[in-house]
Amino acid sequence: MRRAFGSVVLALWAGIACSAEPTLAQKQAEARKQQSELRARIQALQKEIDSQESSRRDAANDLKESESAISSTNRQLTELAGRQDRVELELKKLATQIAKQKKQLGTRQQELGDQLRAQYASGLSPWTALLSGDDPQTIGRDLSYLGYISKAQAEAVRAVRQALDELAVLQASSEAHQKELVRLEKDTAKQKEALEEQKTEREKVLERISGALKEQRNQAERLQRNDQRLGDLVEGLEKAIARQAEEARLAEEKRKADEARKAEQVRQAALERRRELERARATARKAEQDARAAQERARRLQDEKEAERARLQVERARAEARAAEEAAARPPPKPTPPPENLGTESIKGSAPGIAQPQLAPPGGFSGLKRGAPYPVRSSDVLGRFGAERPEGGLWRGIVLRSPEGTKVRVIAPGRVVYANWLGGFGNLIIVDHGAKYLSVYGHNQSLLKRVGDIVDTGDTIATVGATGGQVDSGLYFEIRHQGTPVNPLLWLRQ
Repeated sequence: MRRAFGSVVLALWAGIACSAEPTLAQKQAEARKQQSELRARIQALQKEIDSQESSRRDAANDLKESESAISSTNRQLTELAGRQDRVELELKKLATQIAKQKKQLGTRQQELGDQLRAQYASGLSPWTALLSGDDPQTIGRDLSYLGYISKAQAEAVRAVRQALDELAVLQASSEAHQKELVRLEKDTAKQKEALEEQKTEREKVLERISGALKEQRNQAERLQRNDQRLGDLVEGLEKAIARQAEEARLAEEKRKADEARKAEQVRQAALERRRELERARATARKAEQDARAAQERARRLQDEKEAERARLQVERARAEARAAEEAAARPPPKPTPPPENLGTESIKGSAPGIAQPQLAPPGGFSGLKRGAPYPVRSSDVLGRFGAERPEGGLWRGIVLRSPEGTKVRVIAPGRVVYANWLGGFGNLIIVDHGAKYLSVYGHNQSLLKRVGDIVDTGDTIATVGATGGQVDSGLYFEIRHQGTPVNPLLWLRQ
């Protein structure tokens, strides 16, 4: 009985451990929720920046609309290309499955045909067997054979029908993927047309304001304002990151507290069950003793009725003891978990080509390590961190000269916390690597990731450009720790 009780307790603890572990769908839903919350905070921060900048006249701001549109369209084209690749891969898999299913269908049909031909050739049927005039034992044996054949034929027919049904499902899925592929191709062509229009519009704006841009490039005051703008942005981002991290910490503490509370409830319930079992056993022992005493009295007095009553009492006491033990051994009902508000739609499936969000590592991101790869391949590094710039001010980062359209790759794992146009830096993307380390990538032609996206070392996050009023294409790159710029060359691979 003790072993049974121990098994019950272990099963309860195992149930708690299994129920406490969130499923992949729950993790993805939580990632979507965090992504949505982070985007909302960054949008609020962007509105605040825009309202502060609205009163300042900067020629580069005239490029904001067209450069942001080019970036957005290029990102959509990249996403469409990724979805096309996934749909084409699914189509190849479906084609392989359809060919396999057709082969299996042919095999099933061949088996059924062989069975029917063999039966026809032998002339075996219930009526021919009965009318043949053969020995009854022979007829019985033939009918038994016929029963086996009929059963095999029925199985073959069911197999053919099942193969046909599975083939129909595969073909329907293939048709849906084909339609999705056609739609993606149309969307891609439309986005390419829009991209060419946006590029033409940017050239017109650039031509119109080229004089004002040239005049402003060498203004120390403007450079100082750009540095201040980026500093304010980083400060706001760090506050948003810290706030979200604190909320995540509190949510995790609450989850652990709830798990501990549930585990304690189960433990207390198990202890109470054990006490009930001990009380039931004590009651059963006392009833057994009373019954034996009564039985002994009846035996001594030779009273048959008393002996019968004592026997019935013993049986009843034993039955009550067994019932008490069974009741105590039954596991208590599981507590109903509180409803979870995940803040997003449930993930039960996805349309063709839709990728699920990547998940951050369990312990969060661990910061930067020295020897990180360069974000772009460049033989020309402009500026030296901390040195004076010719036009005034100090270098807080470096510029890596590179052709327009070159892929910009992230230097370490992290989460995108900013992806928008910022005065003085054009299309800007900032990645949080944890431990209060941020990497900053500016003057991009296009931003290929959104706020909240999880990225790994070497992932393409942008393409090199000359946005924000630059003349030559190149990547502006910074590393910040606790909001302060640090020398990026000390962190990059030598």
